[in-house]
Amino acid sequence: MKTQRKTPSRRVAFCAAFAVLLSSVGIAHAQDSDEETTSALSIPQDLKIFGENDPNVRRAAVRVNGDIITGTDIDQRLALVLAANTQPMSPEETERLRLQVLRNLIDETLEIQEAKAQEIQVDPAEIEQTYARVAAQNFGQNTQAMDEYLGRIGSSPTSLKRQIEGELAWQRLLRRNVQPYVNVSEEEVNELLARLKASRGTSEYRIGEIYLSANSANRASVFENAKRIVEQLSQGGSFVAYARQFSEASTAAVGGDLGWVRLAQLPTELATVARDMDRGQLVGPVEVPGGFSIIYLIDKRQVLMADPRDALLSLKQISLAFPASTSEQDAQKKAASFAEGVKRIKGCGDADSAADALGASIVTNDNVRIRDLPAPLQQLMLSLQVGETTPPFGSAKEGVSVLMLCGRDEAATNDGPSFDDLMTQIEDERVNKRAQRYLRDLRRDAVIEYN
Repeated sequence: MKTQRKTPSRRVAFCAAFAVLLSSVGIAHAQDSDEETTSALSIPQDLKIFGENDPNVRRAAVRVNGDIITGTDIDQRLALVLAANTQPMSPEETERLRLQVLRNLIDETLEIQEAKAQEIQVDPAEIEQTYARVAAQNFGQNTQAMDEYLGRIGSSPTSLKRQIEGELAWQRLLRRNVQPYVNVSEEEVNELLARLKASRGTSEYRIGEIYLSANSANRASVFENAKRIVEQLSQGGSFVAYARQFSEASTAAVGGDLGWVRLAQLPTELATVARDMDRGQLVGPVEVPGGFSIIYLIDKRQVLMADPRDALLSLKQISLAFPASTSEQDAQKKAASFAEGVKRIKGCGDADSAADALGASIVTNDNVRIRDLPAPLQQLMLSLQVGETTPPFGSAKEGVSVLMLCGRDEAATNDGPSFDDLMTQIEDERVNKRAQRYLRDLRRDAVIEYN
C-alpha cells in the first residue's frame, strides 16, 4: 500500500526567502524535450523584419482568456525574485527578468483557469493555512511580520497568496486528471533496484539544474540568456530562486534539485560534465537535447555506502578571545602561543583545566554531523583521531579557536531507496512530463491580448 503524496508541478516562483511550501519528489531528470521543430515552417534564410518590436516596452496589462494581469501584478511578483538576489541587477537584466515573470504569471493564470473549468476549487481557508505556514517558517508564526516584509520589498500578501492558489490548483488538477493514468510496473521497479545494487560503491551526485528549452529558431537568444543567469549566480545570486523562476524542468518546484542521481541517469552531455565537478561548483550553459542546462553540484557520495561525513562527533571547542584593539600582528603572536598551549593538552579529560590555564573558554557539543561543519573543517575532521585538535582558526576580531575530537559515531550504511520510494519517483517523473505537455497545450489554445 503506497502512501498518498502530492504531485510535483512544473514550476513554482517562490523566492529563496520562503521555504518550499508543497512537498514534491524530484530525483530523476525530468526534462521533456519539445518534439516540435521548425521543419514544417516556411522561413526564408535571408528574411527581413518589417516593422519594429521592442520586447522591453512595458505593457499596462495582459488579458489571458479574459482574466487581466496588471503591471502591478508583475511588479509585485518581480519584487519577490529581486529580494532573493544578493547582488544589484542592471536595468537591462531586471527588464529581462520582468518578461520571464510575466510568462510565469500567464502560465499560473492558465493553470487556475483550467482547474476551475474542471470544477476543481481551492478553498480560501487552505490558501490562508499555507500562507500561515510560510510565515511560521520565516517569521516565527507571525503573519503580520511577513505582511510587513512583503510590503517593504514592494510585493504584497495578495501576490504571494495568488501564487499559492495557482500551485495548489495545478497540483490538484494533476492528481485527478493525470496521475491516475500513469502506471509503473513492479518489474520496472525491481529492475531499477537490481541496477542500483549492482552499482554499489560507484559515485552518485546531488545536482541542481536550471533547464531552458530551445529550438533552432531561438537557440542563440536562449544561450545568451543562460549565460546571463550564470553570471548572476556567479556573483552571489540564489540558485534555488533562479531555478524556481527560470527553469522549465519539472524540478523547478524544488529549486532545481534533481536529488541523488547516478551518471547513467543523466543525459550524456550532463554526465560528462558532472563527473569532474567538485562540490559547490557551477557549470553552464551546457547544450543538451532540447535546450541548455546550468548545473550546480550540491553534493557527491558513494552508492549504498556509508558517507563518512554523516558521522556524528563529540567535540570540544576551545576559544581564546582577543581584546578589541588587537592588531593583526599581535593576533598572530597570540594565536601561535595559544597553539603551543593546546598541544600540551592531554586529551578531552584534560581540556577543561587546560583551557582555564590558557585563559580560554570551552564549549562541548556531542551531536555534530561532519557535513554540517564549514567545508574547510570537514576534511580535517575526517582524518582527526580522538583527543586530537584541529589547527587554530579565527581572526583578529573574533579570536582564535580549535576543535578537539572527543568521540565519533560512524555513519550507518546506506541501504538505498525502498521499493515504494523508487516507484513513487518513476511515477512522479512521468506525471511531470505529462504536466509539461498539458500546460503547453493550454498555452496553444489560450487567447492572450497585450494592451
